[in-house]
Amino acid sequence: MASGGLQLLGFVLAFLGWIGIIISTAMPQWKMASYAGDHIALYEGLWMSCAMQSTGQIQCKVYDSLLKLESSLQATRALMVAAILLGLVGVFVAVTGMKCMKCMEDDQVKKMRMAVFGGVIFIISGLAALVATSWYGNRVARAFYDPFTPVNTRFEFGSALFIGWAAASLAILGGAFLCCSCPRRETSYPPARGYPKNAPSTGKDYV
Repeated sequence: MASGGLQLLGFVLAFLGWIGIIISTAMPQWKMASYAGDHIALYEGLWMSCAMQSTGQIQCKVYDSLLKLESSLQATRALMVAAILLGLVGVFVAVTGMKCMKCMEDDQVKKMRMAVFGGVIFIISGLAALVATSWYGNRVARAFYDPFTPVNTRFEFGSALFIGWAAASLAILGGAFLCCSCPRRETSYPPARGYPKNAPSTGKDYV
């Protein structure tokens, strides 16, 4: 029962992490301008850039061409999309291996392996998202502290980065719980063989 509870906890954490990765990827607040002031706030994300006025009106513009984007931004996009797709596969695989599901009840060994495999996929998904968000954040920090960067083009961390970091951590933690939820196999020893009993002599044996 303890392993079943750990398995369920791992799946819930990994699933929440996967949802957080999707939200972080879609949000435009990956970095925010530090010079805009109180009247306007500028945001940039993986897919669009937005400007929010003090009245609450938001205007967003989708990036025109993929070829015009920086290679680092394209790589960040690819890693986040890969993390989402891997998480989707991990959801289906882990659900198949859950003890509360009736799939593959006839073969418990394969069922446990499916849960572990789903956990491994969630860990890879979380690592991909963690690399993408950390790489993007490192670029933002380096540009901010670069003395050659104009003041009006300096950006700070946006809320999408923090959500991405938290989501990646949840996916990795949940995947680790899934991998640890399977009980260890007990060492089985072959049954002890008894010595053969000598048949009683009937007195009719001849030499």
